[in-house]
Amino acid sequence: MSRMDFEQAHQVCMRIAQNIENVIIGKREVIEETLVALLANGHILLEDVPGVGKTMLAKALALSIGGNFARIQFTPDLMPSDVTGVSIYDQRTGSFRFRKGPVFANVLLADEINRANPRTQSALLEGMEERQVTADGETYPLPQPFVVIATENPVEYEGVYVLPESQLDRFMLKISIGYPSAPDEKAVVKTQLEGHPIDELQAVCEPTDVLRLQTVTATCHVDEAVYDYILEIVGRTRESDQLQLGASPRGTLALVRTGQALATLQGRDFVSPDDVKRLAASALAHRMLLAPQARLGDTRTADIINNIIEEVAVPV
Repeated sequence: MSRMDFEQAHQVCMRIAQNIENVIIGKREVIEETLVALLANGHILLEDVPGVGKTMLAKALALSIGGNFARIQFTPDLMPSDVTGVSIYDQRTGSFRFRKGPVFANVLLADEINRANPRTQSALLEGMEERQVTADGETYPLPQPFVVIATENPVEYEGVYVLPESQLDRFMLKISIGYPSAPDEKAVVKTQLEGHPIDELQAVCEPTDVLRLQTVTATCHVDEAVYDYILEIVGRTRESDQLQLGASPRGTLALVRTGQALATLQGRDFVSPDDVKRLAASALAHRMLLAPQARLGDTRTADIINNIIEEVAVPV
């Protein structure tokens, strides 16, 4: 595998982003944050209303990188083995054979993850954290790259299980797609009158290219002043009276890694404070828990993060 520099990494990222934009129209920032998580070797939680393109985003990403795509519809009766796989007795050999579940994919869409029971939700945790699945005492490595894109509907509360903080903490970024603008929505409707553009989407790179992108991302320079800037932001979430639970050290690491990924995506070999400011809410807000008095109002954890950013001095 040949080495890749930051300019080459930028070019590959732009090809992927432009390719996805053929399907997800007018959401360049969302596409870039999805690529940021991919470059940082992390997972994504998409919380949004139905019909805005969450599934299509995951499919378009998998097709663009030439990777395998799998989708799991999470339901209350879904079992952990439906995610990871199951051992089946083979009468010909007289032994058990492991049949891999849908988790063995490059891009896994965990659709409506909050509809499954906590036991099934937790079946994903080992794969998300360790990039492996253990079944019947045997460990099976997952394909690389491996990214989970989980979706949940924020407006439905019946028949759903709230994701525990320990699982939310495993998602590197939490993203909302949002409704398209009127011109973009018109373009979406027109492009789908005679067929869906996802059916014609072609790969613009290979999974091995993504691994090279991740390697380049890990070498992106982070200045001591930027480290201190990130630590100051995270530290203030733990001191805020509006929060019962501040961001974890895993959140600190996520903010550093996503900063490296955004810089790499833009063709830079160093992380700037602007990278941190852009990604702070997406990387930290879902890891925090509002204090009881803050829940009574319209306060959101993302608003608290944005207020902290306004207060913390930006390093020169």
